[in-house]
Amino acid sequence: MSWAEGMLVANAAPLDPGTPSSGVGDRTGEDSVRHRQIALLRGVNLGKHNRIPMQRLRAAMAGLGFDEVATHLQSGNVVFSATMPAGESERVISAGISQEFGLDVPVVVRTRDELAEVVATDPLAEVATIPARYLVTFLSARPDPAVLAELDPAAFAPDEVRFGEREIYVWCPDGVRNSRVPQSWWERRLGLRTTARNWTTVTRLLALADS
Repeated sequence: MSWAEGMLVANAAPLDPGTPSSGVGDRTGEDSVRHRQIALLRGVNLGKHNRIPMQRLRAAMAGLGFDEVATHLQSGNVVFSATMPAGESERVISAGISQEFGLDVPVVVRTRDELAEVVATDPLAEVATIPARYLVTFLSARPDPAVLAELDPAAFAPDEVRFGEREIYVWCPDGVRNSRVPQSWWERRLGLRTTARNWTTVTRLLALADS
């Protein structure tokens, strides 16, 4: 078994909910079951680029038909309820942001249960002692196993890396800014959309989804 195959875990600041928004789904009278989902936007509100006020984002999400919309921090973390699958939510949100804000922002969506599995798996729990230095990079799809098999773990040192089905766990002992494997590297190497969150944000988003 290659290193990459062995690493596959594949089976594989306070919360700021703002004012929860009720979407158009409340007005349709539909009885479809709604599920909690989490949208992760990449690269918003960094400096002067890709500015999206969270209040406007919540309103836009409600206008797209999503319910119980809440945001966390200013970095594009949205928890909401939807009847559509997560993959469809990704497409709807991405198109909505383009129309509402004129921005091409990569969006990755996970269900509440998928995020809970990410937290429960926690393959670096024994070494990742500082949550701010422990990153989870969320991928838009499963990476190609052949590409993972080519990766050499020694090349990441002192960072430690583990792979999940659609996530990459990275412990950065020297700090995220000094990581040997920045998010842009993963995107180029794997050919997938990616967005990363530190462990504190990941666990708080799960708590918000459960609240």
